[in-house]
Amino acid sequence: MIRIGQLKLQPNHTEKELVQKIAKTLRISESEIRSFKIQKQSVDARKKPDLKYVYTVDIELSNEGQILKKQKGNTVSIVKEKPYQFETSGTQPMKARPIIIGSGPAGLFCAYILAGHGYRPIVFERGASVDERTKDIDMFWKKGKLNPESNVQFGEGGAGTFSDGKLNTLVKDAFGRNKKVLEIFVENGAPEEILYINKPHIGTDILIDVVRNMRDRIIKWGGEVYFHSKFIDFSLNNGSLESITIETSEGIDIIPAETLVLAIGHSARDTFSMLYEKQLPMTAKSFAVGVRVEHRQQVMNDVQYGENCPYKMPAAPYKVTANLENGRGVYSFCMCPGGYVVNASSEEGHLAVNGMSYHARDGKNANSAIIVTVTPEDFGSEHPLAGVEFQRKLEKAAYEIGGGKVPVQCYGDYCKNEVTKTLGEVEPQIKGGYIFANVRQIFPKEIGDSIELGIKSFDKQIHGFAKEDTVLAGVESRTSSPVRITRNELLQIENTGIYPCGEGAGYAGGITSAAMDGLKTAEMIAKKFVAFDER
Repeated sequence: MIRIGQLKLQPNHTEKELVQKIAKTLRISESEIRSFKIQKQSVDARKKPDLKYVYTVDIELSNEGQILKKQKGNTVSIVKEKPYQFETSGTQPMKARPIIIGSGPAGLFCAYILAGHGYRPIVFERGASVDERTKDIDMFWKKGKLNPESNVQFGEGGAGTFSDGKLNTLVKDAFGRNKKVLEIFVENGAPEEILYINKPHIGTDILIDVVRNMRDRIIKWGGEVYFHSKFIDFSLNNGSLESITIETSEGIDIIPAETLVLAIGHSARDTFSMLYEKQLPMTAKSFAVGVRVEHRQQVMNDVQYGENCPYKMPAAPYKVTANLENGRGVYSFCMCPGGYVVNASSEEGHLAVNGMSYHARDGKNANSAIIVTVTPEDFGSEHPLAGVEFQRKLEKAAYEIGGGKVPVQCYGDYCKNEVTKTLGEVEPQIKGGYIFANVRQIFPKEIGDSIELGIKSFDKQIHGFAKEDTVLAGVESRTSSPVRITRNELLQIENTGIYPCGEGAGYAGGITSAAMDGLKTAEMIAKKFVAFDER
């Protein structure tokens, strides 16, 4: 197969024009092209408003070798893609079906790939199914009634379901797991464009259907999925897993277990405590905290594409970073073009925010987290769960200054350390009630100062970023897990049969990397055990 890079076309081009471009580049007739597949699409906005889509395309031809000889330059090459391989080379019979705790991206993808190869996993999720969960979250946003077990953090699909659904990752991938994750999403209803666009995203509205479809396939392939089922204990016998304990509305169940995947998510604080009390090895890790900032999306579009852009372009994203003189790093995270700030709380008396987009990204505002790196030195303790308590302290402060509503403040007032009284051009787009408050009071002084300085620095990169009417909402505290559960090269805890997995265990940072870690964990199980159906 021949791959061509740097194919540039205007954004309003047709498929026929792309075919013509391919034929012209290869100096062949269009009829010689058997098929083609877009591998990558990005935007070249260096000469705005004269924008271009830039493509990398794979083409199937009948005489590839002869055609390649005629090519000049380095934009044309022959490629042989190595597809993802799931090796079921294990030889040890399974005494019990593999158990997966949590149905976020890590747990869901681990269960999906295991179920597809005959391992018949059992998934226990403390929260609700995605449909019931959606109702619980809507009730919380409209009436402030929090369900601690079914919310933006807990429930089928994990925290990523009610976020922007971004699928880009910085994880180096030599095994094809990244592409496999995207292909599984597409198999279950995600748009095919996520396979090639530069910064793929799905959106909450479509993710809900995708997650449900994945669960249905897991069950069809012999797996089981249980909701409102909370993992509260486990037991070992001579260093190996013997059983787990699940709490449901009907009581306590003790279930024999041999293989346990802990895909618990970054907000399962009570589970972290239980695991610590059971003396599982874990350490506090660095993460980041800050605020959500909102700007008008049109401002970001104008910066990215130029004013009066003649093309209908997707809502523009941005990425900003700064290293401050005080040694702190400040950066944007989980940027949501055309999105919403959401009340993402999961504990009574505590408040956290996140960002969310629907697939169309057609909201009035752009938002992103502007966050400051914090390390165990900031936590004031060497305890493995010190980062959890650091999060809780900030979230309690956010809850109290907002009276349970999301506290918001204009940037100009943030700099003056004053409560906002009136808004400017930016009207908050928030899922859940909000109230004017002094967001700066949530943070220790150095972190609060770093947020101010970071936003001021970003104005040099994106003019207007630090306008006085930029809206800040707090607190963004769930950027990643504050804990890492130690695992060995076999991805287990000391060969116990317990596999810490995904973002909650400290081995991922977003939907895609968590899903990839789920695949990786499933691979390790399959290298040890024969499929349950083949015992």
